[in-house]
Amino acid sequence: MTDDARTSIVGAPLPPARTLPFPPKSSGSIAGRTLADSTYSPLPPQRHLGEDAPNILVILIDDAGPALPAPLGGAVNTPTLGRIREEGIGFNRFHTTAMCSPTRAALLTGRNHHRVGNGQIAELANDWDGYSGHIPKSSATVAEVLRNYGYSTGAWGKWHNTPAEETTAAGPFDRWPTGYGFEYFYGFLAGEASQYEPNLVRNTTNVLPPKTPEEGYHLSEDIADDAIGWLRNHKALSPDKPFFMYWATGAIHGPHHIMKEWSDKYKGAFDDGWDVYRERALAGAKAAGWVPESAVLTPRPDNLQGWDDIPDDQKPFQARLMEVCAGFGEHADVQAGRLVDALEELGYADNTLVVYIWGDNGSSGEGQNGTISELLAQNMIPTTIEQHLAALEELGGLDALGTPATDNQYHAAWAWAGSTPYQGMKLMASHLGGTRNPMFMRWPGRIAPDITARTQFHHVIDLVPTIYEVLGISHPESVNGIHQDPIDGTSLAYAVDDPSAEGRHRTQYFEIMASRSIYSDGWIASATGPRLPWVPGAPPGIATWTPDQDVWELYHLDEDWSQAHDLAAENPQKLADLKELFAIEAAKNEVLPVGAGLWVPVYHPEYRISVPYTQWEMGGDTVRVPEFCAPALGNKPNVVTISATVPERANGVLYKLGGAGGGLTCFVVDGVLTYEYNLFLVQRTTIAASAPLPAGDATIEIETAYVEARPGGPLSVTLRVNGDEVGSGVVPVSAPLLFSANDCLDIGRAYGGAVSRTYVDKMPFAFDGEISKVHIAYATPQQA
Repeated sequence: MTDDARTSIVGAPLPPARTLPFPPKSSGSIAGRTLADSTYSPLPPQRHLGEDAPNILVILIDDAGPALPAPLGGAVNTPTLGRIREEGIGFNRFHTTAMCSPTRAALLTGRNHHRVGNGQIAELANDWDGYSGHIPKSSATVAEVLRNYGYSTGAWGKWHNTPAEETTAAGPFDRWPTGYGFEYFYGFLAGEASQYEPNLVRNTTNVLPPKTPEEGYHLSEDIADDAIGWLRNHKALSPDKPFFMYWATGAIHGPHHIMKEWSDKYKGAFDDGWDVYRERALAGAKAAGWVPESAVLTPRPDNLQGWDDIPDDQKPFQARLMEVCAGFGEHADVQAGRLVDALEELGYADNTLVVYIWGDNGSSGEGQNGTISELLAQNMIPTTIEQHLAALEELGGLDALGTPATDNQYHAAWAWAGSTPYQGMKLMASHLGGTRNPMFMRWPGRIAPDITARTQFHHVIDLVPTIYEVLGISHPESVNGIHQDPIDGTSLAYAVDDPSAEGRHRTQYFEIMASRSIYSDGWIASATGPRLPWVPGAPPGIATWTPDQDVWELYHLDEDWSQAHDLAAENPQKLADLKELFAIEAAKNEVLPVGAGLWVPVYHPEYRISVPYTQWEMGGDTVRVPEFCAPALGNKPNVVTISATVPERANGVLYKLGGAGGGLTCFVVDGVLTYEYNLFLVQRTTIAASAPLPAGDATIEIETAYVEARPGGPLSVTLRVNGDEVGSGVVPVSAPLLFSANDCLDIGRAYGGAVSRTYVDKMPFAFDGEISKVHIAYATPQQA
């Protein structure tokens, strides 16, 4: 392909399609009274695209900071990212929303995240329009539009854009990936998953992983295998159709799960700590030509631990957490490379636009001080590193990190280091590092390689209009009979064609959980909000907080790459103008009320998304009910009544909720009824019956009540068999929010992670009797 043939990626304009789907193809044949009187003359197939419409592959890595990849000056080996950069182009002022669901909704629709109901993650949605968790059908996804134009469409890996209450096997399915334009989906619907024992969905059916962890299963490898298989089928069965593939890893979101041989590649690489890493990463980024020489390293916040503040006996733990993350990141990038290799092998590479986005937000500080079970932070349960190390010792020491036995995530200061040279990280929409993520494009047939980064300001909402401009198609006015909302994004195709072109995306707001900012023509005004990701617990004074209390900062980004010099005091009028602009953008984009994303996780964890029932009747084979849709057995007064036929010296799981990193379970070993409450590995409460279960028909009851009726308060648990109490005890601390983001309620066996170490080597430890019925009911206020 000559350079002359690669002068522009913009396709020739096609006749505008105002309404999708297209009308059905007419028949060219003319029917007479008999076959002899009829003319058979089919019209050729309709084509709504240009002859050379490209295939499109979007790769999205999760929770990845800009200072991690080695090709950009970091320490994590990412050969695929480096290859796409060398063979294509990169944007170093590309931006995301600072959070998972919001970025994905914006990426797929081309609209600002609040305007499509995703101001917060799907599991913590609420009733305000900007935070509902529902992408409206008036904002059709790019997959839906391209499918109508004749593309084959598929999605793999993390989805995180289906309302949590709609993720059971009962649906409804219109807001699953296959309801949003993807003809095929294989992955997980939630915000995170165990990489070894995920709750998987194929299209609209729950499926088990094809292998066990012991057999070598890993989710990133699985979604690469599946996507490559789909691509080969496409080549064999639909070779003339273009395809749109959306491949989104669960890595490197917590829990950080990776095989030991990958994390061992980085042994000792982080022993000098995060402060030194920041200095090294900035120097590397400058040497790589990714940030300008003028970029300044922003200082560590006063309330974020320095490496020298970490006791020496804890440093190996903190360094190993980062080694695991680095191995996790490299492994994910290598799996993406297998998919890129498949494009080459099948002859698709030359006419495939590959978009590689390193992070749907910045690195995540949700591990806070470093953790072996990362949902401790979301549940706002305070712990000490000594507790983590003691629990870790029982699991095998540092080598247990990254395995199915833990749900580890690194110290928030590693997230800050991964965001070098910026101030922010994931959940901080106020500062770069949370919102600035590297993006690369490769299209060998149309884009000439250029290692010099494009510096135009762009945002994830710009991807959809870019694709439409590349194809020469219009944004439809109506899709499936529903009038369409305008696109918010600005095509960046102009910057692909002309690296020195003036930027066209002139204004952009950011807001996540009251952390917010507004960009306009090279300036940005920022307000951190009441919550910092690395600070445990509810923000102080949150009960009386209002946005008016926040202090705003002002930065001239065209001259200050990293938001290092606050000009608020020097230029109060500019700050006032930008604050007014934020107010306008917030009103226009359904952001109000500012701080609405805090409503559930901070103000009302008891309002978390759940089904509207207070009692359930399930069978003995009910499995894979996502925790968000399951009875809240671990934090609401309830009674579980099991009707079972029990054999002599029975064994097996009666039920379990959650996974290895946290959950509760009721099981039988050699006939002894046992209840265990696993509080995120740091505390386990076990209650066992005083005698084995009698053989024969039995009614087993597990009653849970609050000792103190407050979120996270202690619980009393009573075991009864045929009406007689056989055991009781108190769970000292409960999980106020949930145990797991992706694991499930299973009855009669334990899929996913093993809540109890007692049966970890017996999974799924199916009950060897028969469960005919399980009745679950929340206690009435009088009973509670």
